[in-house]
Amino acid sequence: MLNAEKRKTALLLIPIILVLAGYVLYPSIETTIESFKQEGAATLKNYADFFGSKASSNLEALWNSVYISILSVLFSALIGVPLAFIFNRYDFPGRKFFSGAAIMPIVLPSLVGVMSFMFLYGEAGLVPNAIKDLFNLSKVPFSIGGVSGILLVHAYTMYPYFYMTCSSAINNIDPSLEDAAYNLGSNRWTVFWKVTFPLLTPALVAASLLVFMVSMASFSAPFLLAGGFRVLSLQIYFSKINGNLEMAATQSVILSVVSISFLLFMRWFQNRRDYRMASKGIGAHRSEVSNPFLKWIMVFLGIVAMIILLLPHATLLILSLVPEGTWTWQIYPTTFNLENYILLFKDTSIWDPVRNSLFMAFFASLGCFAFGIITSYALVKRKFIGKNLLDILVMIPWALPATVVGMNLILAFNKPTPFSFGQTLVGTFWILPLAYFVRFIPLVVRSTTAVLEQLDDSIEEAAQNLGAKWFYTFRKIVLPIIMPGVLSGTLLAFVQAVGEFPTSVLLYTLSNRPISIEIMNQLRMFNLGQAAAYGMIQVGLIAIVLFISYKFLGVKSENTM
Repeated sequence: MLNAEKRKTALLLIPIILVLAGYVLYPSIETTIESFKQEGAATLKNYADFFGSKASSNLEALWNSVYISILSVLFSALIGVPLAFIFNRYDFPGRKFFSGAAIMPIVLPSLVGVMSFMFLYGEAGLVPNAIKDLFNLSKVPFSIGGVSGILLVHAYTMYPYFYMTCSSAINNIDPSLEDAAYNLGSNRWTVFWKVTFPLLTPALVAASLLVFMVSMASFSAPFLLAGGFRVLSLQIYFSKINGNLEMAATQSVILSVVSISFLLFMRWFQNRRDYRMASKGIGAHRSEVSNPFLKWIMVFLGIVAMIILLLPHATLLILSLVPEGTWTWQIYPTTFNLENYILLFKDTSIWDPVRNSLFMAFFASLGCFAFGIITSYALVKRKFIGKNLLDILVMIPWALPATVVGMNLILAFNKPTPFSFGQTLVGTFWILPLAYFVRFIPLVVRSTTAVLEQLDDSIEEAAQNLGAKWFYTFRKIVLPIIMPGVLSGTLLAFVQAVGEFPTSVLLYTLSNRPISIEIMNQLRMFNLGQAAAYGMIQVGLIAIVLFISYKFLGVKSENTM
């Protein structure tokens, strides 16, 4: 019996190890080796060049990436945490609507979000020009760009990480703990600092980690808004298009080290203390705002905040109705119709990027679905040596910035290898689905693992004691129970793949260009209406998938992160 169980475990682990070794570990090793090469010889010159005085731009980019990421964490927390407290601790008219609208930035893919902000707040944006005309100013009073523009976009698109994780944590805090502190004479500030804040630490650490990693990997905002401001993700891209793959590999290794170091630091910080609480199991309650003046002030501020939050979405929708060639020198668009959408169905070449994105996201998600089930089951239900190492390998693609994952695949598969079945994958259609698969493996594994950990082992044991074979038990009992968690992670992987830009810009070819690349091409040709129409298609696909996750799978937004 013991040998049979070991054989089952080995059979499960073989495909897992092959996939992780071939598409996660091997590409990372190839990039590291490449960083120690110059003109085919082993050398440390790439690192000397990176840190040397001749290449001060690299050090500047590294420092800029780190401090932009730290400030992004700070500003996102300053928005997300107060909103989580207001919407989860106080009850007032419209609270439920406002709390739902607060996560709307999450449906904007990175490139589409930056594009919306450019249309709204750029030098030729609608808001600065409207203010200029309203007050008869000689020039626009403000426009986003550089560091301030990057931080504004990051704060808007990333505060939902803090909002959702802290909302979940606040709802899980037993109010009797805070009531006991009040009864012992503590004031509101002391209760928050000594009781509430420590219990929120895991959520704050998780959100900080997410925001820092996403910000370090940020490509769209610096690419469109930075001007001469350098960040390391852009430096990797510029090195790659200039043909300097050794320096691109070196920059990728350094960016990976910084990202993984922050991950390890935050895990150490969280593990210093035990944040579990002994409680009476009392659910969280909201306080009714009884002061009529304060109540309606909160409603008014909520309406203003929602207008600001939804402006990028509304702007994208309106501009998607602007036909090609009708908004050139004019300050505001004047012609609106459905031409951009009609062209998608009439001109097959215009529809190609949409078809490519859906096709590649589907195949990547299908791979994540199958791999996520097998890997999660092995990690949760099987005992074997090296389980922690396997868990770390699974999470590496999520810890690495997207540009690094792209460079890893370029350096690993620009030649025939056993893992590419003797083919050169770079420059082919299939390199992008592979990249999406590798990038989003952790999403499916994590969501499936969370469900499997709640599954009592006795359910499987009972079926097997009644004579059911292992595979029959897994297919008929385990799989239906864990399917909501598996599908929620798979749908999230699909959403992320449809909107992926940093990896795509490094790996795409003309035959497989996705929506995000076509948006960039349309922007370069100043065809803003068609770019916005593509953006609306992305937003629509993401909204539909999130709605399905919530409505039919019972997956709330905070659980899909």
